[in-house]
Amino acid sequence: MTTAKTNAKLAGRFRFPDPPERTPEMTSFNELHITGKAHYLSIHLSSRPNTLVAGEHYLSGEFTRDMTGITYPDLIVAFDADLEAYNRSNAYVVSEQGKPPDFALEIASPSTRRTDRTVKRESYAALGITEYWRFDRNPNRNNPGLAGDRLTGGQYQPVAIDALPDGRLRGYIQVLNLIIEWNNGQLELIDPATDAPILTYADQRDRADREHLARMQEREARLLSEGRAEEERRARMQAEARARELEGELQRLRGE
Repeated sequence: MTTAKTNAKLAGRFRFPDPPERTPEMTSFNELHITGKAHYLSIHLSSRPNTLVAGEHYLSGEFTRDMTGITYPDLIVAFDADLEAYNRSNAYVVSEQGKPPDFALEIASPSTRRTDRTVKRESYAALGITEYWRFDRNPNRNNPGLAGDRLTGGQYQPVAIDALPDGRLRGYIQVLNLIIEWNNGQLELIDPATDAPILTYADQRDRADREHLARMQEREARLLSEGRAEEERRARMQAEARARELEGELQRLRGE
């Protein structure tokens, strides 16, 4: 049993090992990383300081050398996290961070389906993770394509999943203010404000290009407007000068 004294000794000098190498059947890389979705999520949540979006590193309640029962979620999100401590420990240690992650996601594979909905569900509830979601590209009778739990009174309660007429499954991740969707076996994270997937690299580039073009057009319009105003000012000054000349000429003729 790990005592508080032992835990304190390990803290600051103990670094968790890397999790085991992924096997060909593990799908988190395909769903979250090669697609860039984890990175896009990090960008989407970047307005909140010290937000950790990470995955495939150990998650533990405390420092321990015994890896028995220690999980490594496919994805976690933790607000107000100590990013340096996470990197130093090579793991998310709840006792070190002072709080559990706010969100966890597991991508099912044939060998992990049952564990994801039983053992890990119990473990994440015990750690105090606010929301725990599961995604399965190839669902079956016992394992739906999308399932989520929200911590209520220390226990997980299932989150309602909407089945749309076209076969899509949707749930609302309250802690992230995002819609999670199963769409023909593909995972989507959707901004409820736009009902569109969160921005990708291409989306960000296109938006930046549009914003730059809009700024350039605004500048050109302003310069054009200022140029016209300057022309009008010069024309007005010339007209006033000519009027003065005519007035002077008229007075001279009257004097003669």
